[in-house]
Amino acid sequence: MKLNPKFGIDQLLFGMKAADVSALYGQADKEFEDEDQNTIQLYNGQQWRLTFYQDEDFRLGYIITSNPALTLFGQKVIGRTPEEVKNELIAQKITSWEMEDFDLAENHFNEDHWLILQSEFDKITKVEIGAIINNNDDFDWKFGKK
Repeated sequence: MKLNPKFGIDQLLFGMKAADVSALYGQADKEFEDEDQNTIQLYNGQQWRLTFYQDEDFRLGYIITSNPALTLFGQKVIGRTPEEVKNELIAQKITSWEMEDFDLAENHFNEDHWLILQSEFDKITKVEIGAIINNNDDFDWKFGKK
C-alpha cells in the first residue's frame, strides 16, 4: 500500500467523493459525522479513516492509516522509528519537521506535504496525510486531473 505524498494512498486521491471510493473498495465498515459535519468513513481491512470535508462538497481531504503494509518511497513506515523514516526522506527533499509531544505520543509534521508521522514508544503507529492547499488558498484536488 503506497503513500503518494500530496496525492493520497493506494488508489485514493484527494478530491474523490465517497461514491468514487466505494466503487474501488466497497462500502465503508462505518460512517459518521464529526463535530464539523464532515463525513468520516472507516475501512477496517485497509485500516483507513477517511475524512470527506463538508465545506468542500464532501471531497476526500484527509486520510489516517495504521496499516503495516504502508510504504513511502518504497520503504515501510509503521513500526519504524521516526528518525529512521525522516532520515530516508531527506533524499526526497522532505526535510522540515515540526514535533509535538503529547505525553505518550509524538507527532512529526511536515507542512509542505501535510504529512504526520505519529509515534508511541519511539515507533510510528499511525500516518496522517492531508490534501495540499495551493498558492490561491484553495485545495489542490488530485482526483479528475489529467
